[in-house]
Amino acid sequence: MSATPATTSTPSGVAVIQPAGTARHSGRWAEAGLLGIALVIGLGGFVLTALNRTGSSPAQVLQLGGALVLIALIVHLWVRFTAPWADPVILPTAVALNGIGLAMIQRLDLSYERTGQWQYYVGNKQLVWTVIGVILFCVVLLLLRDHRRLRRWDNWAMWVGLLFLILPFMPFLGREINGARIWISLGPMSFQPAELSKVLLAVFFASFLVSNRDNLALAGRRVLWMNLPRARHLIPLLVVWGVSILVLVLQKDLGSSVLLFGLFVVVLYVATDRPSWLLIGAGLFLPAAWLAATHLAHVQQRINGWLNAMDSEVYNAGGGSWQLVTGLFGLASGGLMGTGWGKGYPNLVTFANSDFIIAALGEELGLTGSLAILVLYLILIERGLRTAMTLRDGFGKLLATGLSFTIALQVFVVVGGVTRLIPLTGLTTPFLAYGGSSLISNWIILALLLRLSDAARRPASQAPRIIDTAELPVSLRKQVQSAEAAGPEDPEPQDQAEADPFWESRPGLQGPPAHGGDAGQDWEAARLQDAQETQAVQSLRPRGGPPPAPPYQAPPPTIRSQGEEHT
Repeated sequence: MSATPATTSTPSGVAVIQPAGTARHSGRWAEAGLLGIALVIGLGGFVLTALNRTGSSPAQVLQLGGALVLIALIVHLWVRFTAPWADPVILPTAVALNGIGLAMIQRLDLSYERTGQWQYYVGNKQLVWTVIGVILFCVVLLLLRDHRRLRRWDNWAMWVGLLFLILPFMPFLGREINGARIWISLGPMSFQPAELSKVLLAVFFASFLVSNRDNLALAGRRVLWMNLPRARHLIPLLVVWGVSILVLVLQKDLGSSVLLFGLFVVVLYVATDRPSWLLIGAGLFLPAAWLAATHLAHVQQRINGWLNAMDSEVYNAGGGSWQLVTGLFGLASGGLMGTGWGKGYPNLVTFANSDFIIAALGEELGLTGSLAILVLYLILIERGLRTAMTLRDGFGKLLATGLSFTIALQVFVVVGGVTRLIPLTGLTTPFLAYGGSSLISNWIILALLLRLSDAARRPASQAPRIIDTAELPVSLRKQVQSAEAAGPEDPEPQDQAEADPFWESRPGLQGPPAHGGDAGQDWEAARLQDAQETQAVQSLRPRGGPPPAPPYQAPPPTIRSQGEEHT
């Protein structure tokens, strides 16, 4: 439903048209309905696994169901009041994925309990991490009311992100687990700080590239069909490439290295719109991958297990392909529809609740269930990229793109590793797999995407149009005069200054100030000057004709004297 444009009166028959904002549905009720469906999926999986494993419904199903419904209600109300125009699909999609992951982890705990493998019993821990992630999600939405404020802290984001990468090397703090030194000890629990680094570095990459994209987009030497960038502009890419190599060599973390370098290259390509950066990134990645595969023992082991997974020596070797092959047989036994939730044997795969949770779900839900989970990820990524396309400011576009790509790359790398499309990297599946640090960072990413989508979907009022009513036809002139007599309507609140064409033509101004004072007076003066200039131009214009030409000015006389010219 659209409102009639408001009109304010000005002298000399000039009308200032103030278009009223269009009443749009914020989508909060749709979000509430989708959250209900997401809760049914998660709780349904929890009940089905218990029925199929024990023959009876879980003893605490009512308490757990009530707690999850209460958490979802609180989160929904929080989003309603802190980000009322956020995308209504992003949050329910993440809740559905998190619920499926919790149900599968609880199902695996039932098998570990019956076999006495208590060291793998992590369902309650994952539930606690989920609550912590939701709390941080709410805190981010409360404190960050405008995503553009993050640009003020871009240098801090860079240094803190790098600090998190080197924390595992600090004595008495870092821990080496399964050959990778990527953990720090926090009392009885372990935490992977690199998961938070990807969020902080995504903020820094977006801020850095939006400030330097003009230089990075400059064309250098042309080779074949593309323009290569200038040599000095390769320095940022080489720095990130070097940091990625250090992470790979020192921490033995192949997944974080690939994620860090891929994130920067993709955001760089989006910022400059030059495919040559993708080719340069691939040219740096492939030689580094070849050197790592031939000189680093832990990478050689991953490559050998990937290429020769069915070889008996590789299969039986320590750290060989036994885990990968068992996961492949589990996926094959699931078939099209799966064995049924709780009726398979996914616990036979090592780390089925973390690295290989996709294989566990594929065995019991089949190809159909696996594709449904991938569709949920595609929806989440598509909504993030849609937010990036809708936003008007460059920083928001790059940040939304980087966060969406972070989720997309993790899903591709994990699913590709489990299905033997690419080597295993050690990354975790977002929202599904067990891991407190990964779950917390993904909930923070979700909060940032909601804040960005709130800015993208918020209704934007247009700048006032100043017209000369004498130039209008009689019918339109009467409508404008009647609207002028009725008085202006209150416009809808507007938080996004970039949506106003007034600011696009005046890059020096940063938008209307939130409060009064000298800044407010300067802004009003600029608005008034714009109105006066437009009024003056339109008052000089003849009816129905082009603007008048400036008056003729004769050139100054030229006096010739003794072969010289003097003016």
